[in-house]
Amino acid sequence: MALIVQKYGGSSVGTVERIERVAEKVSQWVRNGNELVVVLSAMMGETDRLLGLAREIVPRMGGRELDVLLSTGEQVSIALLCMALEKRACPAISFTGGQVRILTDSSYNKARILDIDGIRIRRNLAADRVVVVAGFQGVDERGNITTLGRGGSDTTAVALATALDADECQIYTDVDGVYTTDPRIEPEARRLSRITFEEMLEMASLGSKVLQIRAVELAGKYNVPLRVLSSFEEGEGTLISFEEEDVEKALISGIAYTRDEAQLTVAGVPDRPGVAYHILGPISEANIEVDMIVQNVGADGKTTDFTFTVHRNDFSRGLEILKSNSTILRAREVGGDRKIAKISLVGVGMRSHAGIASKMFRILSEEGINIRMISTSEIKISVVIEEKYLELGVRALHDAFDLGQTSAAAREAEDARS
Repeated sequence: MALIVQKYGGSSVGTVERIERVAEKVSQWVRNGNELVVVLSAMMGETDRLLGLAREIVPRMGGRELDVLLSTGEQVSIALLCMALEKRACPAISFTGGQVRILTDSSYNKARILDIDGIRIRRNLAADRVVVVAGFQGVDERGNITTLGRGGSDTTAVALATALDADECQIYTDVDGVYTTDPRIEPEARRLSRITFEEMLEMASLGSKVLQIRAVELAGKYNVPLRVLSSFEEGEGTLISFEEEDVEKALISGIAYTRDEAQLTVAGVPDRPGVAYHILGPISEANIEVDMIVQNVGADGKTTDFTFTVHRNDFSRGLEILKSNSTILRAREVGGDRKIAKISLVGVGMRSHAGIASKMFRILSEEGINIRMISTSEIKISVVIEEKYLELGVRALHDAFDLGQTSAAAREAEDARS
């Protein structure tokens, strides 16, 4: 008998019909002899609806009462799923985060899980019940309802799997796994059967929206096998685990991208100690996160150009801050560009193979794509380019590194012949 934690997102429980479908899937897992803990998000669109109601009263609502409001969405879905399971003669019981005692800190709207009391869940599993838990929420030490932020149900599922020592944590969503890149851009994109925690963490941080980054971090920290599956079709999905000998040997596992970045530049600043702090200090104080940074010292050795990227939503505020400080910085010019994009190659194979970066740069050059910024790590290479070249760049790199379905089929045929 295996203990499985399953999480179903908002699209998976978006209608009563879909909740019935989830109930059928869950009851089948139980009939196959498994113990099931099911974590649910609110029904699709419900959280946005509740936020809309709050904004009608207070445009910038936050804090404790917002969490009280938002936590109601999951209560609807967990109760409906239990009704659907009982209808199928599959005993089930629902719990809110507070009833389970998912203990969090008191950071309303973005709380972090501190501890989980698994006694109540284990007692009901021993009584042959499916335990259905509201994702995205918990309580602080004073009993106040808290929420974990967008995508928090993924984190709830992984945390429960850790606390219960589950055999596997399964994340059901509207895609059937992790792909080499976005199939909407590259139809040849291939579903990966396996990927490492490191690679998935990079993919999630670089814009892949399959999994919430905090959930991947938590699963990797506690070595919880994580599998991404489709709620709407059968399949093996993608298993996320630590690197092993039989993990796919491709140099590159995937290509991630993001369109939501912008570039800011401060040119002609006197090159002196502390210049980077004086530029980025006010940016940080405004709670603007900086991603990539490039600093170029002028030929005269006396001035420097400082370029960095931020989220596109922060572009105007960041530019305003830089311009207001340009006199203090003694900058020759302050400017920026909203129309940039970032493309990243991700793969543990980079550790043991040279020439990945040079090949990436050559492919982009052959397509007439100019690289503005470069950032690297052990298993990642990211470049900033003009946004209009994003899809061309992704397709060209996907083909050049043989990531497509056709290439994979050819390799399998070759392996069979040998």
